[in-house]
Amino acid sequence: MRVERGRVEKIEPMPLGDEAAIAGKTIDLGGDWLSLGGVDLQINGGLGLAFPDLRLEHLGTLAKISEFLWQQGVDGYLPTLVTTSVENIHRSLAVLKRYKAEATGGAQVWGVHLEGPFLNPAKRGAHPAAYLQALTLDNVRGLLGKFADLVKVITLAPELDPTGQVIPWLKEQGIIVSLGHSLATAGEAAIAFDQGATMVTHAFNAMPGLHHREPGLLGTALAQPGVSCGFIADGQHISPTMLKLFLRMQRQAFLVSDALSPLGLPDGVYAWDSREIEVKDGTARLPDGTLAGTTRPLLDGVKNLAQWGLCEVEEAIATATTAPRAAIGLSEAMINQPAQFLRWRWDADKKQLTWARL
Repeated sequence: MRVERGRVEKIEPMPLGDEAAIAGKTIDLGGDWLSLGGVDLQINGGLGLAFPDLRLEHLGTLAKISEFLWQQGVDGYLPTLVTTSVENIHRSLAVLKRYKAEATGGAQVWGVHLEGPFLNPAKRGAHPAAYLQALTLDNVRGLLGKFADLVKVITLAPELDPTGQVIPWLKEQGIIVSLGHSLATAGEAAIAFDQGATMVTHAFNAMPGLHHREPGLLGTALAQPGVSCGFIADGQHISPTMLKLFLRMQRQAFLVSDALSPLGLPDGVYAWDSREIEVKDGTARLPDGTLAGTTRPLLDGVKNLAQWGLCEVEEAIATATTAPRAAIGLSEAMINQPAQFLRWRWDADKKQLTWARL
């Protein structure tokens, strides 16, 4: 693979028997691991800016966020717009479309993730109830407007659509359907997967837990081939014990940061839509204690998986690098895509995983 100016330019087999041709290009990793950078499919903002609040004057801040993410080892990301008014969503999508067309550096925007507003009110979590919408084809078309080509993933609760029209239509538009914030039964989830849903949003959170008689949305996803499950590994959203079981059952699991706008800022109290969130030790909560997200970078989750001993180091690395690429249909290395090489080192004595850019 040849990477020039931060982009994959060419993929070709390494010449055999020609040591001169590869002289100076061989790296002895000494037992370390090498990977491409991470891909974050669910990130809500950074450096004090929430993506649903985007305006044209924030183009410069978006560039700073992208550069910050690049320095944090992230190649590409999906800015995530949580539930808000249609006007806010359209305004933010317009800004992101312009930024995506003009951006030249940093982590690249590979599309947008709409998390809502088609969520089950009983599992809305920190999403404001006032802006939730019924899951109808007309409402979905109205929300996407002229931005269907920009939206890569949409999270919805499938049980809200009795017609069965929405998921097949979204699939026709090339949009990945992720199930979440849902009370779907196993039967309702199975129908949604048959209709074309291929993803689950932050597994375990905003959905019923696993039950031996009613596996529900998550249990059905774990038993379904071709379904990828996103998860958060901050020690707060999922118990490490349950996460260990989850990783044994789900071979297509991918890490997300679920990071909020204070990503890159210290702990404290911050404005969040019309409310406030308090960040302590990288975890964000509403005043009533509702878990709202994190302010930890994506690759911190990889370190946690290794430190907690939940999987092999190479498996932990894959959850943030190859697995999210596969979940959105990207090969491990795409021509003309941004890429950086990360070298990972495991200290067995300290039980600590670190990374550095090559």
